[in-house]
Amino acid sequence: MRQKDTYFHKIDWIAIGLYFALVFVGWINIYAAVYDEQNATSIFDYSINSGKQLIWIGTAVLLITLIMVADYRLFQNLSLILYIIFVIILFLTPFIGKEINGQRAWFELGIFRLQPAEFTKFATALALAKLMENPTFDLAKFGHQLKALGIIGLPVALIMLQPDTGTAMVYSSFFIMLYREGMPQKYYLFALSLIGLSILTLLITNNWYLYGGLGAIVLLLILASKKTWKNFAGIFLLGILMFAYTYSLDYVVEKLPPHQQNRIMVLFDPDVDPLGVGWNVTQSKIAIGSGGLFGKGYLEGTQTKFDFVPEQHTDFIFCTLGEEFGWIGSLIMISLFVIFLLRLVFLAERQKTRFSRIYGYCVIGLLFFHFAVNIAMTIGLFPVVGIPLPFFSYGGSSLWSFTILLFIFIKLDSHRIQILGRSY
Repeated sequence: MRQKDTYFHKIDWIAIGLYFALVFVGWINIYAAVYDEQNATSIFDYSINSGKQLIWIGTAVLLITLIMVADYRLFQNLSLILYIIFVIILFLTPFIGKEINGQRAWFELGIFRLQPAEFTKFATALALAKLMENPTFDLAKFGHQLKALGIIGLPVALIMLQPDTGTAMVYSSFFIMLYREGMPQKYYLFALSLIGLSILTLLITNNWYLYGGLGAIVLLLILASKKTWKNFAGIFLLGILMFAYTYSLDYVVEKLPPHQQNRIMVLFDPDVDPLGVGWNVTQSKIAIGSGGLFGKGYLEGTQTKFDFVPEQHTDFIFCTLGEEFGWIGSLIMISLFVIFLLRLVFLAERQKTRFSRIYGYCVIGLLFFHFAVNIAMTIGLFPVVGIPLPFFSYGGSSLWSFTILLFIFIKLDSHRIQILGRSY
């Protein structure tokens, strides 16, 4: 086979083009987030975040090259080994990692920092794909469900020891892949019910109203169901479980540290802690709203210049885009990301092996979760949990991990015809 066929002929250039477009827009917005008109420096200046990000982008291109010239079978063969290595690193992180903002989640390498939990995502995705590629693996079987959940749950437990709740939450995105591969829908209905019940519990501060509403739901279920002892017993048990869950949730929230309680309550009422946790969300919405339809213009954001929004170059990078490019710019960026995700869905569905398809949906789930939660966080629809916007937020760990995650999938897709295995 000719060299160009091996490395370039089957590559999906549309996905790669969208990747570099997102990285470029993110880079210029990182510069805008740190731009100081009084002491303006070049976007290439390595002493500021945009210059440092350019180094990360350059090394990311090197990583892409290494992935694309590697044997595609390497990722499948080393999947479990990589998972074990990163789990061991996660275990060691709380003991030897550097503490930042109360978390031991980082390793320092000179002037740079790396977050092992970010890289464990692609290792977990590979391990899940390896486990589930066997034609006999069936998510309808409880034992097989436990194996998949065990692979997901182990890094989550270790990340919580750091503690890093936001990153741990990201691993729930693997349930998108599990749903595609046949996880019973009853689990998702149960999860949605718990989420709805949790929201009601946090919204309704008067417990008598809450318990009265739950009692009314139980009564309606009894009236609507067939009058059998079995149905009555099931509904009665459901009612007890709902009451127990709401009571236990209230208890757990009350035991949380005050700043974590405020993060939850600010979601429903930004005035709960307007100068503390509520400050980020309020200033974020002001910055985005002040951009209007077309924005104030590149490098003209006043909220950005005066540092009203903390962490604007990382978790709140979307604020910079919204303020300087307005609703139109935000719509274009969101549309670009949605097109990118849809392209990845197309690639995942055309795979010839379970391994490649499962890994592809892990990639889609992780990117979608980060994208949706980050933007929801900046506009006050989700608690502030410190989740970066893929390819936009400043940081080498984030950019590297997303790049590796994505380009392993692009590499597998480029060899989908050659890969030997059982067709789905």
